[in-house]
Amino acid sequence: MKIFINNILILFIASTFLVSCDKEDFTVLNSNAATTVTLSTSDVVLEKDNAGQDVLTVNWTEPEYGFDAGADYQVVLTAANGSKTVSVGNNLSKTFETVELNKILLGFGFEAGSSYAVSVQVKAILSDYKELSSNASDFNATVYVDKLDLSTEWGVVGSAYNDWGATPDAPFYATSDPNVIVAYVTLLTGEFKVRTNNEWGNDFGDANLDGVFDQDSDNNINVEAGSYKITFNTSTFAYTMEPYSWGIVGSAYNDWGATPDAPLEYDPYTDQWRAVVTLLEGQMKIRSNNEWGNDYGDAGLDGVLDRDADNNINVTAGNYLVTVDFNTFQYSIEPIDIWGIVGSGYNDWGATPDAAFNRDWEFDDVWVINRVTLLDGEIKFRTNNAWGNDYGDANLDGILDKDDGNNISVTAGDYKVVLDFRNANEPSYTLTAL
Repeated sequence: MKIFINNILILFIASTFLVSCDKEDFTVLNSNAATTVTLSTSDVVLEKDNAGQDVLTVNWTEPEYGFDAGADYQVVLTAANGSKTVSVGNNLSKTFETVELNKILLGFGFEAGSSYAVSVQVKAILSDYKELSSNASDFNATVYVDKLDLSTEWGVVGSAYNDWGATPDAPFYATSDPNVIVAYVTLLTGEFKVRTNNEWGNDFGDANLDGVFDQDSDNNINVEAGSYKITFNTSTFAYTMEPYSWGIVGSAYNDWGATPDAPLEYDPYTDQWRAVVTLLEGQMKIRSNNEWGNDYGDAGLDGVLDRDADNNINVTAGNYLVTVDFNTFQYSIEPIDIWGIVGSGYNDWGATPDAAFNRDWEFDDVWVINRVTLLDGEIKFRTNNAWGNDYGDANLDGILDKDDGNNISVTAGDYKVVLDFRNANEPSYTLTAL
């Protein structure tokens, strides 16, 4: 009897499973499903003057999936030094514009004027577990060098940098290794994590304190105040941190280190280090981490830095843009006018030095102060702590008016201030409360 009942149960379960299978909408991918890529040209020559023009169109066929598939497509460009994936949704083509494609190819380390082979492939993403890849189609590309764009989606966030996102994260930049990115950041004593696109949901701490980032880890990373280089392998998620800064030291700036060196900032648009600085009559060198032992002078007076050189660099008093390329160790020291904020809203109309702007490294004619504390009062903008090239705002319309008597009223608080002289006929400014 017991065996009979068990058999009935088995038959009941089997029949239920079969009925269930009949009702379930099972889909099977066509084993012959494929997509084919074609390119609009096999030879792409990019030129700065053609910015905004379409230069390459990638087309592909829709595979015969065997069912109604909501595939997302990705275009993958591959060269000898790396690859770049561009998501295009459910479209069956992607057209690249001059600037867009030039940025991608510069990221591969291409040099202007030389032709390089690039392979294009399309991936059809069906799920987290299934995708189709097309054939590879090749083209030759020649790039131009305008401004580099080494920006990435990654950044540093935390109490040690931006009060957990109150301001934009400290950016990571691309390197010659497509899997390695780097951040140069000055941190406070506190904690930090890394995340993408200034958003939560794809953030990483270090749960085991083993030098490997862990996604959404509650274990933030503790750090002491200082300037750091954070190197991050986005493939293995291993990271390293080290004290890292470059600065100007000498009788021309800080009496050979009696006060901190004038910091150089990383310029990701030229892959160089730069400082806008006021120097005294005297001598200077470049050194790292405000310490001796890794310092550079110019023994040959040839515009190339020499390590530990006895020959310091002579300068006359003035305002300068100092640029150093640590790939070649070439440097330059160029006179420059420095913009500042003057007024009852800052320094009693010049009783102390003006609040100095720094150059926006992306645009030569844009100047920025990321944070300045202003008082209730009025301000103007001028160069080199002197009158004669000062601007107010006559119409209170955000357009600067030269030598205008109408000062700009401000209320007490912290501000980000931007001066934009790209339109010489209508230079503008913005005051953003922080």
